[in-house]
Amino acid sequence: MDDPLFWLVFFSAALALNLSPGPDLLYVISRTLSGGRRIGIISACGVCSGALVHVAFAALGISAILATSALAFTVVKYVGAAYLLYLGYQALRSAGSGTALAPKAAPRTSAWKAYRQGVMVDLLNPKVAIFFMAFLPQFVRPEHGAVPLQLLVLGVLVVMVAIIVESAMVLLAARATQTLRNNPAVSQWLDRVLGSVLIALGIRLGLSERI
Repeated sequence: MDDPLFWLVFFSAALALNLSPGPDLLYVISRTLSGGRRIGIISACGVCSGALVHVAFAALGISAILATSALAFTVVKYVGAAYLLYLGYQALRSAGSGTALAPKAAPRTSAWKAYRQGVMVDLLNPKVAIFFMAFLPQFVRPEHGAVPLQLLVLGVLVVMVAIIVESAMVLLAARATQTLRNNPAVSQWLDRVLGSVLIALGIRLGLSERI
């Protein structure tokens, strides 16, 4: 904390990046619209947990494999895209299931399942790994010690900003849709929105190229 300007620039960049409507934020918001505040927060925690793995990989140099190997990038990309398409299909197939007769008793996504899916959605996105590998080194200062440790600390701070931003978005989205979700017909459409978003993210990931 010896250079206030450095940290101001770093946190401003991290905040701006996390506020941009990227795949992670869109996923978390769509989960919130479908499942409510609790599922949204848990999904955000899952996504950020996956991001922490990418941070560790970047610090250890493992992420460089995805940046330099077309095969590795393509394999992870298509596995991630297939997973998103599968989640989207599941959401569309079960849209509003059980809500017509018993809206309050309808089975919803469990906390563990929401967390696990959030982790996998982020972990199977090779562009997240490349992002950390490209972004973090810009703020490394060789005179401040071991580079891997700096990358790890900076990455964790970016993820901390992400969880704050995503949690705030979850609260806003949940507040806006709390009443609507009690309506069976609207609940069905919110599930369809989730499915559509997941499928769109899967297609986007599948068509993406290395930076």
